[in-house]
This record gives sequence, C-alpha cells and structure tokens, in this order.
Amino acid sequence: MIDNKIDRNLRDIWPILVDEYDQPIMIAKRIGEKMEDKIFKEILLTEEQINDICVRMGNEITKAYENNERPVIFLGLLKGCHPFMSDLLKNIDLKLEIDYMDVSSFFGGTKSVGEVQILKDMTMSVTNRTVVIVEDIVDSGKTIEKVRELLMFRGAKSVEVATLIDKPEGRTIDLKPKYIGTTIKKAFILGYGLDYNEYYRNLRCIGIPRDSIIEE
Repeated sequence: MIDNKIDRNLRDIWPILVDEYDQPIMIAKRIGEKMEDKIFKEILLTEEQINDICVRMGNEITKAYENNERPVIFLGLLKGCHPFMSDLLKNIDLKLEIDYMDVSSFFGGTKSVGEVQILKDMTMSVTNRTVVIVEDIVDSGKTIEKVRELLMFRGAKSVEVATLIDKPEGRTIDLKPKYIGTTIKKAFILGYGLDYNEYYRNLRCIGIPRDSIIEE
C-alpha cells in the first residue's frame, strides 16, 4: 500500500498522487506550509478555520437576501478581497452579480495614510440596488465608509459590509459591518489576501508576521 512506500513522517503532510494501480507517482509538498513557518510568529486563522467562516457567513447572507426582488451586487474591494470573496460566494446560494473597485488608503507599509484613492471604479449601476461590500479586513473603517457614501450617492437602495476580519480597536469612525467572520485585536496581519508591500497575499492562512519580515 502507499503508506508503506512513503516515509511515515511525510504521510500526513504531503498530498500524494497515485496511478491506476494505486502506486505513488508524485509527491508535492505545499509551498505555503514552508513559507508560513518562515513568515509568521503567530497564526490567527488556519485554512480550515477560514473555510468554516465562509460556510457560516454564506449561509447567513443567503438567508438574509433569499427574498430580495433583484440579485444582490457583491462588490469586492481589490486586491485583498479576492481570496475571501471567491470562497464566500461559493457558499452563497443566491442569484447574484459581482463587481469590483480598487480603493486604496495604503501606499506601502503597515499604516493607512488616511487618504482614499479610487484606482478602479465599478462598472455596474447601483441605482435602486442592494449592495454588499466584501472586504478582507475592516480596520479604521474610513475606506469602507467613503465607498458606502459614494454608492448611496449613486442611488443604491442599501449598502452593507461583509468582512472576514473586523478590527474594531483600529476604528476611527462609527461603523459596524453587518456580516463579520471573526474579530481580532489591533495587530498587523498577513496572508489570504492581506499583504505587506504586495507580498504574501497567496498564503492560505492569516497570521502576525515576524519582525524580520516587516523590516525587509
């Protein structure tokens, strides 16, 4: 059997591909696991925990809008929303529409500069439409609030926020997302869409980076 052909220490951590005779033909260790060991000093959300959150939030959002007259527009804020939005929408059992905006208040580094810049606008009209803004994290809330105000000015019927991570200690305005995956204390985090100078968005989990990573 395969187990007798693979080192015991590797059986549980390496995905194995087999041929039609049940013989191992390739062993591929996940690069992400090695990267995570080097990058994080503390993991806050594992891949499994993120998946559970997406299932729970997907069910919650499905129930909230199952009787909506028109399809809900899910508006992702690039680039960080991409992994979360993709996984979340797979768990929403509704007819829906998708659009994106690229709105930034970070220009490198770890802190918001407080200015909001629209780098890419959405293409759909939001007039009399229900919109759910999808974010990877809500921190100060300034960017989300500016986008919400813009959508309401453009005639949206309602605008709610769905975020994987809420960081209320960083809030500088009165804003509470309607759909929240989990809440964390104030800390700079990476992974699963969250970046540092555009790196590390591809990691499968989310955590607090080692000091050496931020100093690079």
